[in-house]
Amino acid sequence: MKQVFTALALGSVLVGVPAFADAEVGKPAPAFTLKDEAGKEHSLSQYKGKVVVLEWTNPECPFVKRHYEADTMANTLKGFDAKKVVWLAVDSTAHNTPEKSATWKKTEGFTYPVLQDASGATGKTYGAKTTPHMYVIDAEGVVRYAGAIDDDPRGKSDKKVNHVQTTVDAVLNGKPVPAATTTPYGCSVKYKS
Repeated sequence: MKQVFTALALGSVLVGVPAFADAEVGKPAPAFTLKDEAGKEHSLSQYKGKVVVLEWTNPECPFVKRHYEADTMANTLKGFDAKKVVWLAVDSTAHNTPEKSATWKKTEGFTYPVLQDASGATGKTYGAKTTPHMYVIDAEGVVRYAGAIDDDPRGKSDKKVNHVQTTVDAVLNGKPVPAATTTPYGCSVKYKS
């Protein structure tokens, strides 16, 4: 009886706690409109008909630094048809600025936009928890993958599986996604408190 009461008490305490509203695999991706580091607006709806890769990022995070030093994101993107796939980085770091993103982008030499989400609203809508945290949205606007970039959190494997690569390949070829969700790894997203 005591255990039932404890469970009920805990349940009533947790009911009022707002949770992240995760973007769910198999459901429409939450709409957003964000400006990039150059001030250009990007809406998810403008990319309908293309596969969209969302990468939650923070250039201060050691995991992100490791992936950019290894060119993980650029090499993954390079393997896709640019007419069919769009890559958007999203920075929900509270103290990020467009200037910081522009400098980082120039230093790293990549071309895709870094969407500015310093308020954290879009990150929280998606349930982005780590940097990096990856989402793949199909041409119809449905989330097909949410999780880690790969299965190698420590960066030590010679035989890593790039989950984004395998998901996009599956989606473009009309095949089932091998692993629709994985546990993201990296630094926690530094949301505004």
